[in-house]
Amino acid sequence: MAYRLFEGKDHASIYQKYRFTPPDELINIIIQNLDKKKGKPHVLAVDLGCGTGQNTRLLGPHFQAVEGIDISESQLEEAKGVPGYPNITYRKGSAEDLPFPDGSVDLLTAASAAHWFDQSRFLAEACRVLKPGGCVALLGYSCFFPRLHYQDCGERLNQICEEVKQVMLPYTSNQVAVAFSKLEELYSAIPFPDKERIEGLQSNSSTSVRNLIGYIESISSFQAYKKKDPQRAENLLLHTQNRFLEEMGVMSPDTEMKQELEYYCVLASKPL
Repeated sequence: MAYRLFEGKDHASIYQKYRFTPPDELINIIIQNLDKKKGKPHVLAVDLGCGTGQNTRLLGPHFQAVEGIDISESQLEEAKGVPGYPNITYRKGSAEDLPFPDGSVDLLTAASAAHWFDQSRFLAEACRVLKPGGCVALLGYSCFFPRLHYQDCGERLNQICEEVKQVMLPYTSNQVAVAFSKLEELYSAIPFPDKERIEGLQSNSSTSVRNLIGYIESISSFQAYKKKDPQRAENLLLHTQNRFLEEMGVMSPDTEMKQELEYYCVLASKPL
C-alpha cells in the first residue's frame, strides 16, 4: 500500500523549511559500513521516500551518483529547488517498484520514510537492485518531539510538546507508530543475515520557537487534524507558540533554544 500524505504544495514547502536533517555522524556511520561491507568505489546511492531531499543531499559527496525517489511531485519540486551537488537527481517513484536494473545500487537509504513502505515488496526490491555487499540504511528519530532546553524552563516546554502530541494522537497513522518502534518488525523481516541496529545517537542543535512551530505543522498527524478542522489546527499552532513565549519570558518567536534528538539506524548488507 502506498501512503500519500505529503503531496500538497504548501505541506511540501513547510516540510522543506522545517524538517530535521540527519546528523553528519550518522551519515558517516552509514558510509563506513558500506566501505567495510562492499568496498569502494561507491557508484550509486538511492534515497527512498526522499521528500524534500534533506538526507539525499548529505549523500552527494560520497557517491558518483545519488538519486532521490518519492511519490510526491510537490516534494520533489521543493527538493530540486535547493542548491546541492550536481551528481544528485530526483525522480518520481516508489520504494516498491524501483526503476533500477538488478544488482546496480550500492546503497539504499530511507530517512524517516521506511514506515510508509509496503514491507514485503520493498524488501524484495532491495534484494533485487542491491549489488553484492550493497547496503540498506533505514534511519529515523524515535519520538514526536526533540527534548528542549531553555534556561530553567526546559521541562515545562517539553510538557507543552507532550500536550500537543496528545491533541494529534487521534489523527496519527498506525504507520507512525511503526517508526517510533524503531522499525522492529521491518528489521526482523530483512532477509540478510548481516544486519544490525544502531540506537541512541544524539543530535544536539539549536532551534527557534518559530521553527519548532513549523516542525509541528509539517507532521502528518497535524496535517490530518488541519484537514478535519482547519481553524482549531491553526489555533493550536498560535496557542502553542504563545505558551512557549510566555514560559520563556520572551517576545520574539525567533528566540532560540537547545534541542536534543535521538536517532536510530537499521543497517543490513546483501551477501557477497
